[in-house]
Amino acid sequence: LARGRGRGARSPIRSRLIMGCGASKVAAATGEQGKKKKLKACSLGVIRLDYDYPPAPGDIDNPESFAYDVFYRVVPGLTFDMCQSGKMTPEVEERFIGKVKELDELGVNGITGDCGFMMFFQELARCHTKKPVFMSALCCLPALTCGYAANEKIAIFTANGETLAPMRDLIRDECGVDTQGERFIIVGCQDVPHFEAVALGEKVDVEKVTPGMVEKAKTVIKDNPNVRAILMECTELPPYSDAVRATMGLPVYDAITACDFFMMGVQDNKRFGLQDWTEDWDGKQDSYSFGQELTQLEREKMVNKATVPPTPTVHEALR
Repeated sequence: LARGRGRGARSPIRSRLIMGCGASKVAAATGEQGKKKKLKACSLGVIRLDYDYPPAPGDIDNPESFAYDVFYRVVPGLTFDMCQSGKMTPEVEERFIGKVKELDELGVNGITGDCGFMMFFQELARCHTKKPVFMSALCCLPALTCGYAANEKIAIFTANGETLAPMRDLIRDECGVDTQGERFIIVGCQDVPHFEAVALGEKVDVEKVTPGMVEKAKTVIKDNPNVRAILMECTELPPYSDAVRATMGLPVYDAITACDFFMMGVQDNKRFGLQDWTEDWDGKQDSYSFGQELTQLEREKMVNKATVPPTPTVHEALR
């Protein structure tokens, strides 16, 4: 054998064939123009209660609260009271699982819920998707706890201070923190003027509520000067986060910042690193009406049927 052509050595012809084969695979993967196919722009999936209300900008049920696509899936029969109890009937649980799977099949990059009490179903949702699940802003507590000293406090604003107490064991198991400990101050917002519209399922006048929410924050910080951050637990509290940030000079985290954190993990960083590997978001949210995605059979299972749009006729669907 000629030198360099022993066992394992490749002939020039064979090398060219292998290189050619590899080149064809690369060409197939990158496309005819030599450009690698981009990943889809990121999107968020939101599990919704069987409960409709007029969501304000900043509310998790308002698509305009997000700088990426959002898809909603209503769970027929999952009322606020059922969610607050932390227990679903077998039928509702089956529907809940089905909606998680629907969002997963849509290709969303993360799944959340439109009620903080959906933290009760965090583990259940995780069992049926490989996408990150963050059913409540409470999922941020481990990072906040780690970010501040043991003698520094975190204020947790909630729609009603008493209703968070039953979640103590769940939060400890899921997040590794005890919300009843000295580090956390639970702040109920049920007495903030005009915020009662949330409990009544009515449209909230954000402009009227904001001054009272800011005063609530001022009182909390005055009584607890070592508070270093605020977590808005209720999904209807983010509209007031900016006002509190601006007035108190403290970081405020909420359901929207929680979603943004997980979505940033799959977004193109325009400042450095590889560029243009994802499609750009078009900046437009699709219009959405409560329950519009439900089938006729699912609509019959709804508790809150009055606000669900009618099933389109064949003629309307084809238009």
